[in-house]
Amino acid sequence: MSEVIAGRIDFFFGPPALVAPHVREGKLVALVGNGISRTAALPDVPTTREAGVNDAEYPIWYGLFVPSRTPRDIIHGLYRETVTALQAPKVRERMTAMAIDSMSMTPDEFGAYVQRETALNAALVQKAGIRPE
Repeated sequence: MSEVIAGRIDFFFGPPALVAPHVREGKLVALVGNGISRTAALPDVPTTREAGVNDAEYPIWYGLFVPSRTPRDIIHGLYRETVTALQAPKVRERMTAMAIDSMSMTPDEFGAYVQRETALNAALVQKAGIRPE
């Protein structure tokens, strides 16, 4: 990102939390967002799909993970408390300030999402021929 700001490279893909302050300050120009929908931090910036590039979404996401043997009642209790926390005005304000959009999912939905993301990324790595050294 600093190289784009300095004019030494032409573009950079970065998470909204990192680039939004620089866009607001006029140091960067946001061309597209790579999420499924526009980010609240940069509502005027179109998604890749809106810009005419289909199937290019690559949203940045965060998740809460626990050990696989954690009892379901504890998992669901953590989920309920997390949803409650994410709805608190101060948390929402802070997340907005950090350019983080909430994508609340149930534990089962999130598990399926992680599986899809893992498969998608594995396919990208394989197609690109990326191999560990």
